[in-house]
Amino acid sequence: MSKIKKIQARQILDSRGNPTIEVDVITDKNILGRASIPSGASKGKNEAFELRDNKENIFFGKGVLKAVQNVNKIIAPELIGKSILDQVRIDKLMLELDGTINKKRLGSNAILGISLATAKAASNELKIPLYKYIGGVYTYKLPTPLINIVNGGKHSNAPIIFQEFMIVPIKANSFLEAIQMGHKVFYQLKNLLQKKGLSTSVGDEGGFSPNFNGIEDVLDHILEAIHMSNYEPYDEIGIAIDCAASEFYSNNKYDYSKFEKKIKNSKKTREEHIHYLSYLIKRYPIISIEDAMDQNDWDGWKLLTDEIGDQIQLVGDDLFVTQVNKLNKGIEKKIANSILIKVNQVGTLTETIETIHLAKKNKYKNIISHRSGDTEDTFIADLAVAFNIEQIKIGSICRSERTSKYNQLLRIENILGKYSSYSGWN
Repeated sequence: MSKIKKIQARQILDSRGNPTIEVDVITDKNILGRASIPSGASKGKNEAFELRDNKENIFFGKGVLKAVQNVNKIIAPELIGKSILDQVRIDKLMLELDGTINKKRLGSNAILGISLATAKAASNELKIPLYKYIGGVYTYKLPTPLINIVNGGKHSNAPIIFQEFMIVPIKANSFLEAIQMGHKVFYQLKNLLQKKGLSTSVGDEGGFSPNFNGIEDVLDHILEAIHMSNYEPYDEIGIAIDCAASEFYSNNKYDYSKFEKKIKNSKKTREEHIHYLSYLIKRYPIISIEDAMDQNDWDGWKLLTDEIGDQIQLVGDDLFVTQVNKLNKGIEKKIANSILIKVNQVGTLTETIETIHLAKKNKYKNIISHRSGDTEDTFIADLAVAFNIEQIKIGSICRSERTSKYNQLLRIENILGKYSSYSGWN
């Protein structure tokens, strides 16, 4: 049984040019597993703690050399000699070594780097695909992509309150066909924006970020691009949005003017905000809404779920932060019906898998997700296939930190061949 010989961390750059941590785990047979950790701009308050150096004169305080040192000096000596195949034990040992609720001592970025690199080293050691090592032999399904085509909120300079507008290829017969459909709509939207003299620059996740005149203007343009692509809204292409409502919630109001300066009646009560969302899903082919309410507005979430939860997918991201205790609370209160899975919100592979299983057990949909500050690491692509996850959010179909994950899924589909299945939309 191969054992860990060396663990080495270093500071690298993510897709926004900010520092992040990369970890190498090397076995006594000189097999390498390497993982790099993403970071979000819009973060839930209850996410696992991301350790930064906070030295303002170096990377504006965003350096991760403390996390690097914690890997190299504190965690590594405790794991040298441990079996590379004992993922759960390794993750639990790191949690015990940290000893805090949210990984504040060592940093979730330090712990997660080792956790993911360990799994990669083990799969390389056994010479089996990562998705099969994590999920076992019953791995065959490719997820439906939620393809980002417009960025707003904290992910761009566009004056749009909602953070992400995505298209969902409903009627594709394969992952490859889903990407082809997304590509067509994306570039039809680009052509449409150019004809109207609007910017085609992209935001953090690769979606366009022009100076739209509000939410409905965005949706009108997307709908037009769908028609230009000769697809039927609802039947073939749906729309998904991420409100990121925690970013504009204050004093018990949803303040749209935080990003959209010209909007009338900008400060909405939870009831008014819900009414507006209900109006949008009646007017547009919206099939999924993420983070529709503030992460602490549980009463608002309950009202929203009762109002439209039987009509569309309601996704908890900041609400659940990929953590079992938060999801359990949502299950008990019958709030939302889906959960976004982000490995760095919880901090270890083991805890991520526990949350995925809890969601499946209670018939909540899982959506594997990237972060706005990401790397070329393709781990989440394999994670989605490992557990036959229904959906995945990777971002747009441009920028290499996004396309690297799409490409990995295309490789997996090609490897699985006739034994693969595409999730589609239920």
